[in-house]
Amino acid sequence: MPPAATPPHGPAAPVAGARPGVPAPAPARRDHGQAGPPGSAGAGTARDLAAPDAAEAPAGPGGDGGTLLDRVGRWAPAATPFGILRLAPLTPGDNLTLLTTWMNDPAVAAFWELAGPPATTAAHVHAQLSGDGRSVPCLGLLDGRPMSYWELYRADLDPLARHYPARPHDTGVHLLLGGAADRGRGLGTALLRAVTCLVLAHRPRCARVVAEPDVRNAPSVAAFHRAGFHLDAEIDLPDKRAALMVRRRTTPTEPAPARR
Repeated sequence: MPPAATPPHGPAAPVAGARPGVPAPAPARRDHGQAGPPGSAGAGTARDLAAPDAAEAPAGPGGDGGTLLDRVGRWAPAATPFGILRLAPLTPGDNLTLLTTWMNDPAVAAFWELAGPPATTAAHVHAQLSGDGRSVPCLGLLDGRPMSYWELYRADLDPLARHYPARPHDTGVHLLLGGAADRGRGLGTALLRAVTCLVLAHRPRCARVVAEPDVRNAPSVAAFHRAGFHLDAEIDLPDKRAALMVRRRTTPTEPAPARR
């Protein structure tokens, strides 16, 4: 359950889809969804994290992200008003210097809580890469320029599923906008909208995209609203009270965003 959309969802913070904890074995963190600068809602029946379906044997670490998220690395780019966005899954050999710089920006650190030396960023990313593929960390390339960090994750297989009535193949999103110049001008909303369309187009079994920014992160919540999400409920997570934002599939098979 990563952070909020830029600020992993308004001007002040840099993250779009916060989550209470990265899918095991990734370390927990508080708000990972930045879109704007990112009585319990009855999570339904508490349950253990689900195991992947037998037919979804994970491919393990790799450049395409594996089968649990329908091979994110093979998805087509998406056109946005700001340029062409492509998601590039990280791999164990990637240099994480840029991501470490972003994580040490105070506006980002306030939500992701991953400020520190390169080893801190590496541990966070590698915990996901060494898992079964239920969480895929990606760089967002806008017209080829690395400018955002994303985590797409199987919300139904994540600790988040203990806190809301999850459905099979629910997909969670966290967004971090790296540079201050990319925040506060509607870019986070545009990217969220594009990535949500990509998820629904390339994951036919997914009926909902979800995010859980901190309720105090008003810019992030507003960015999700503008990107087509609605507030489903407020839920109490281990480290925050979150706004459960949900974007439902509106057509049987939503087309992927047109290339430009």
